[in-house]
Amino acid sequence: MTYYVSAGASPLGKGTKESPFATIQAAAELAKAGDEILVAPGTYREAVHPRHAGTEQTRIIYRSEKKGKAIITGAEAVTDWEPVEGSVWKCAVPNAIFGDYNPFTTLVSGDWFIASFIAHTGEVYLNDKALYEVTSLELVKKPVRSESSWDPDFSVYTWFSEQDAAANKTVIYANFHDADPRKERVEINVRRNCFYPEEEGIGYITLSGFTVTKAATQWAPPTAYQEGMVGPHWSKGWIIEDCDISHSKCSGISLGKYLQPNNDNKWLKWKFKDGTQTERDCICQAQNEGWTKERIGSHIIRRCTIHDCGQTGIVGHLGGVFSTIEYNHIHHINNRQNLAGAEIGGIKMHAAIDVTIRHNHIHHCTRGLWLDWQAQGTRVTQNLFHDNTLPFAHLMHREAMVGIGEDIFIEVSHGPTLIDHNVLLSTRSLKLATQGVAVVHNLIGGSLCAVGTGVNNGAKTMISPRYTPYHVPHRTEIAGFMTILHGDMRFYNNIFVQQEVHPFLKEAAANNQANDWDDMNVAVGTAPYSGYQTAEEWEKEFDGYCGMGSAPSDRYYIPLPVWTGGNYFFNGAKPCDKEKDFVADSQTQIHLELKEEGGAWVLHTNLAVGGVKTVSSETLGMAFEPEQRYENPDGTEIVFNEDYFGEKQGSVIAGPFAKIADGMKLC
Repeated sequence: MTYYVSAGASPLGKGTKESPFATIQAAAELAKAGDEILVAPGTYREAVHPRHAGTEQTRIIYRSEKKGKAIITGAEAVTDWEPVEGSVWKCAVPNAIFGDYNPFTTLVSGDWFIASFIAHTGEVYLNDKALYEVTSLELVKKPVRSESSWDPDFSVYTWFSEQDAAANKTVIYANFHDADPRKERVEINVRRNCFYPEEEGIGYITLSGFTVTKAATQWAPPTAYQEGMVGPHWSKGWIIEDCDISHSKCSGISLGKYLQPNNDNKWLKWKFKDGTQTERDCICQAQNEGWTKERIGSHIIRRCTIHDCGQTGIVGHLGGVFSTIEYNHIHHINNRQNLAGAEIGGIKMHAAIDVTIRHNHIHHCTRGLWLDWQAQGTRVTQNLFHDNTLPFAHLMHREAMVGIGEDIFIEVSHGPTLIDHNVLLSTRSLKLATQGVAVVHNLIGGSLCAVGTGVNNGAKTMISPRYTPYHVPHRTEIAGFMTILHGDMRFYNNIFVQQEVHPFLKEAAANNQANDWDDMNVAVGTAPYSGYQTAEEWEKEFDGYCGMGSAPSDRYYIPLPVWTGGNYFFNGAKPCDKEKDFVADSQTQIHLELKEEGGAWVLHTNLAVGGVKTVSSETLGMAFEPEQRYENPDGTEIVFNEDYFGEKQGSVIAGPFAKIADGMKLC
């Protein structure tokens, strides 16, 4: 059955084509497996909570009649502004508009949020652009330009709110500068979500072609109920496609964790157990409470544009397993720098088990992709990353260091994690505080950083290794826990090109060698793995070992080996000391210039490389701790002969392209 919705319809509509519903929620109350909800162009100021699940064979489809023209918004327009002084205005909003959740009295908070950043989940928007919250009316009247913002000119558009208890109203003051809020489009967010089931287990929903915007979402760490503006809320089989997702206070799409009342931001609330331990607890609790491949995950997010969110474009812990994230454009995440903490990125996923992330364009985020814990069977392939490391000169100062960023960060995971056929052009390409990663056929224009560090838990004098889980291959069941030994890395058939680095970042690298979290390295190449053993050397550590009763040895705790082959190094990019079968060209000056031309992103380069050996799952072997091969989620072998564009390579060359030409359109 098809239900029809139109924003201009009568509230008494019956959901037919001739008499449509006025709200999407009216259709959501009735739609059952196999039904479609067709939504006409218009603005829908509502929170849609799907009530019923579809099935794998008969989904429930929510479809915008025209792509992008049906707008679900968590905001309400505000027009009754009164002048205060100069360019400062105020309005008084009845608190009844917020229901039982007032974003202007709810602080952003949670585990791994930097609490010194005072922020509410509320937001004020001028013509679809979020103003900057400040902590006093004086800072509205005399705003201070933020040099940490990626858009400092707009940072002087500020707001502050307070409560009028006697009138039961929220009073908002805002500095609109030259804009008249009575004539421009000014909105405030009032709803916590836009398209999100209230109950768990509402699976097999398709959301297609909508614009979804302006929700007052809460901080979404892995140890809490992870909400987003859009999300499946602990279910299976959602498809989110062809949507424009923007201006969530925290996260745009959540594939995240369900509510565990006994372990929800427990580190923040109880403090006696460290956050790392409470995270281990919540993973084990989830397994005991039904976190399985049969019940959770297997979602698809495709062809969406996700932008201008405060924490993440996509967030997930446990709930995103076995999912595919493809052909999305994710950009300008956390650029205002009004939120800070350890859960920020274009995509931030914990436990991305057998998740495939491919053909995405991720740029101008304070971090592109962050795979934290349990990136087991995760494949990141055929993506374009750039401008995710402080891309503007005005950001080069100490205060900006909290968001220095990189294209891909993999943290305390045991793998196998596969990074292949990507273009990585930020100053820092890969942050590798981890093990069990294969880096194959990439174009890498930035550094490998945090190699051999970043895995302890920050104790002052005690040893504090982080033990993280690994799983039964292609399943959620936990197989064991182990700390990170480092190494167990593979680098095959990559192109490394050293690019110009801002002097400030060079200075930061020189001054951070003893930093236990991040060495700030900006030198390109595999050289950070100098000193690591080859497989042959490592295996000799066990020669003559006869088990219990042998002389004491460190053999079980030394770094694991590193494998290399077929890599190219240009412009002074440096190989590691035991690099095999490589080419280091010190004569040819290579340029890499990515430009936006006519709506496309085009790579201009004079790169030229030779043939290399074909790499396959057999070449890569298995990640050490989980004893799992680098293979497809169904256990079949991968042969790396398909390039960035999806073209089959007959004669395989280094890097992500079957053929290299100047002026290649990358997306």
